[in-house]
Amino acid sequence: MTHSHLSSAKVREQLKHPIIDGDGHFVEVGPILDDELAAHLEEVGGKSLRDKYIASGSRPFNTANVLAGRDNPAVKQEMRAAPSWWGWQTKNTLDRATSHLPKLTYNRMDEMGLDFIMMYPSTVLGLIHAEGEMGAAVARAANKYLAGLFAPYKDRIAVGAIIPMDTPQLAIAELEYAVKELGAKSVVIAGYAKRKLGDKPANGPQGIWADHYGIDSYYDYDPFWKRCVELKVAPVSHSSHMHLRVSRSTSNYVFNHIGCLGTSHESLAKSLFMSGVTRRFPTLRVGFLEGGVSWACQLYSDLIGHWSKRNAENIMELDPDRLDVPKMMDYFKQYGDETMVKQLDRLSAFFSAPAARPEQLDDFHRVLIKQAEDIRDLFVPNFYFGCEADDPMVAWAFNDKVNPMGAKLRAMFGSDIAHWDVVDMTEPVEEAWEMVENGIITEDNFRDFAFMNPLRLHAGMNPDVFKGTIIEKAAADAVKKGL
Repeated sequence: MTHSHLSSAKVREQLKHPIIDGDGHFVEVGPILDDELAAHLEEVGGKSLRDKYIASGSRPFNTANVLAGRDNPAVKQEMRAAPSWWGWQTKNTLDRATSHLPKLTYNRMDEMGLDFIMMYPSTVLGLIHAEGEMGAAVARAANKYLAGLFAPYKDRIAVGAIIPMDTPQLAIAELEYAVKELGAKSVVIAGYAKRKLGDKPANGPQGIWADHYGIDSYYDYDPFWKRCVELKVAPVSHSSHMHLRVSRSTSNYVFNHIGCLGTSHESLAKSLFMSGVTRRFPTLRVGFLEGGVSWACQLYSDLIGHWSKRNAENIMELDPDRLDVPKMMDYFKQYGDETMVKQLDRLSAFFSAPAARPEQLDDFHRVLIKQAEDIRDLFVPNFYFGCEADDPMVAWAFNDKVNPMGAKLRAMFGSDIAHWDVVDMTEPVEEAWEMVENGIITEDNFRDFAFMNPLRLHAGMNPDVFKGTIIEKAAADAVKKGL
């Protein structure tokens, strides 16, 4: 079957709505970034803080040489998982330059078919896992640098601020600075904080667990979510489980990379939902970038399925104390083999043993689920899922015949420009539009994907978030009609 094939610019021309890129990327120029961070740290903390940073592991890295020394057995043991390597475009020099130069990105946006980009850094994304005061200081330096770099282009590009989530206090401090001082429209967080097991120093990944800020967290992160609501900014997660998963390879990056963001996002979403964050903060919107949406469709369905079997009422169907042991022994006597029949008294005592009981029988007690519709209403409007243009699983998000209770999950377009998986920056929009051409989503679905859902994520927190931008009127009109 033959379909028309439009360029990204032509796709945009025929649409009656803007296209918001929910996840574009900028690649920092290592030497310049290093100088900027060191200078800022010296300004706020003196030469000692600058020197500490230079000697730390928080400095920018270069994917062209990140593999250096990997074949050394000691280094291999330390890394435990093959890292991202050769991560930036080289054959397409124009795109490579675009990834480093905000002005060039800005000038090419019409060619890309993009009206507005929510832009996130690349090299310093690792700072979302920053630990302690030093990590927070480096994150602030990076935020200050990036805000200044993109300031001339704020009518079409908003750069996200990095929020270290090691503790709620550090997170809130940087959140307030980023929003109130730098004017950040979006903030990016890690999907988890790395914690050490026990009192002994961590011995590789086996000595670390992932704290997802909700269930069984070391800290109460509610003050952070509350402050996000008060400051009217949606946090988005952009981290992976690549180095924390049990199944990982020391030699193969593709093995490690496939699914690494989705598994991290699934754990975070589960933790926030099951700990009742969306119940306590119903206006909070959370984004999960670059991991697709298929994991979320599965999670949404699984939450409903588990609740239907293990809610406060139905869990009693599984209460071991309800078992009619004498009747059970009649069945064993009638249908059991000779060994069983000879040991009926022993088996009767085994099945009659008192059941161990948790303090709380209802695993959903924190989120106060009374009916299945509550899960839909506390999941669908609160969570947003960044999907790349060539991801056909986007269709699942909009398939209300498959998703329980006719739900359409909030999948949103994220170009991922500047990273290795975008060979040509002018192609993501046309690739996404091919889903319409091929009949797997409708034009209305595409409008949700490329405009309404990223708008719902950010304007759902702050109706004026796009004020002063090129899409101000379109956003305001959509908000007025109801998100």
